[in-house]
Amino acid sequence: MKTIFKYKLAGLVSQTIEMPVGAEILDIQVQNGIPCIWALCDPYYSLEKRVFEIFGTGYEIPYRANRKYIGTYQLNNGNLVYHCFELLE
Repeated sequence: MKTIFKYKLAGLVSQTIEMPVGAEILDIQVQNGIPCIWALCDPYYSLEKRVFEIFGTGYEIPYRANRKYIGTYQLNNGNLVYHCFELLE
């Protein structure tokens, strides 16, 4: 059996989130002013650390070949647009 979990994101930094092994990222959106990632998880699997990076539009992004795009979200009535990536091993 799987469950959809929500993970809140912090500001514009690289951040590590613990999720069950093999969690499938479903979406990223803003809920009540807070960016969140929703993932389909098996709650009985052990946890693994996953690293996410957030960049604003126009920000420089360091080169890394092992980065996967997750999604884009907006804050402040669309005046701020951010892009989320996951660092892959």
